[in-house]
Amino acid sequence: MVEHSFIHLQTEKYNEWILITKELKKILSKSEIQNGIMYVISRHTTTGVTVNEALECLESDLHDMLERLIPEDHPYAHARMLSAYGSTAGNPTGHLKSHLTGNHCVLPIIAGSISKGDAQEIYFCEFDGPASRNITVTIIGE
Repeated sequence: MVEHSFIHLQTEKYNEWILITKELKKILSKSEIQNGIMYVISRHTTTGVTVNEALECLESDLHDMLERLIPEDHPYAHARMLSAYGSTAGNPTGHLKSHLTGNHCVLPIIAGSISKGDAQEIYFCEFDGPASRNITVTIIGE
């Protein structure tokens, strides 16, 4: 069996870490699937989906690390006029940060629950906000 769901978010900041674990658990609780796999995939190229411990200090450290690796003031090739879009691309850092965090995660479903470590939480990462964002959740199993 395959079930598809969606999460819609309105992000509020340029860079933001949003916990989505509770929403994923709600989606799973409405599902008929008890054992299988949950795929969580962002539908945007300047966002990420990742798993980590939900500590404010760690979120800050992750944000700071990405800022050091991908500074806003670097002369990126993507920050130029793009004729295909008819405008200037102003979001190269969002694309690069998304590349580092990844845009998806895969979670095992066992006995009707997301199988994860006690400290693990699932984050949606905004790197080009604020914006209207969508996440696809696909559960495959029985």
